Order: sequence, then C-alpha cells, then structure tokens
Amino acid sequence: MWKRTVRESCREAGFGEPAREAEIVAAERRLGQALPGELRHLLLECDGVTGHHLVDTVWPLERIVEQNLFFRSDASLARLYMPFDALLFFGDNGGGDQFAFVRTPERPDVFVWEHENDSRRWVANGLRDYLSRSLGTDEDDWYRR
Repeated sequence: MWKRTVRESCREAGFGEPAREAEIVAAERRLGQALPGELRHLLLECDGVTGHHLVDTVWPLERIVEQNLFFRSDASLARLYMPFDALLFFGDNGGGDQFAFVRTPERPDVFVWEHENDSRRWVANGLRDYLSRSLGTDEDDWYRR
C-alpha cells in the first residue's frame, strides 16, 4: 500500500528492504515511545523512502532512532535550539530541514523544523499527505509555498 502511494507521486522513488517487527519494537524501546501507526506500517513495508534527487523523504528505522536520540541529548544543540523532545523526526529535505511527527500532544500531523531559524510549523495532515506533497514536486523547499 505505501509503495503504491509513493509511486503515485514519484515514479523514481527508492525503497529500503522492509524492517522487521522485532527491529521496530527494539527501536521503540530505545526511543521510549511507540512509533506513529502510519510510520510503523510504512517501515514494515519498506525501511525508508528516497525521493527526488535521492533525498531521504523517510529515513530508515535506524536513522530515525539515531537522529532523534542525538537531537534530544546533544548539549551543543540544546544551547542553540528549543528542545526537540516533543518531536519525532523521520525525514529531511536534503538541505538541513527535517520533518517530524509531534509526540506531545500526540497527533498525526507532520511539522517541519527549519534549522536556519529553529521554526517548527505544520506542513501536512499525516504521513500520506506528507508523501504526496513532498514527492509531488522535485523542489526541495516544497513546504515554503
């Protein structure tokens, strides 16, 4: 289902091999939270999605874990930016801006964190909407329109 959704917006999209349930459970344990249902299902079908220009539209599971743990614990980032604890990053635009689900309060919407100014703003109604919007154009800054 998710591969078909992605291919409808971007024929040249690439997919990782499916993640295993045990890997997702271990990742959730490391993160201290369950993954959003849509993201979990996508990862079980394909562990990551690359879009236009090989941008990591959805990161592989291991990168999701590593990036989130880093952003939540790095002291130098804590001095530069507002806390990241409320976000669950899962993809980027290839230029430094990252996309995330909101953990607190839990909601299906996708937000972008713009690294230049530390803004966090809504960009999509959920994972399906995010994939459609981000893969429906080859512009890396699609969310700024």
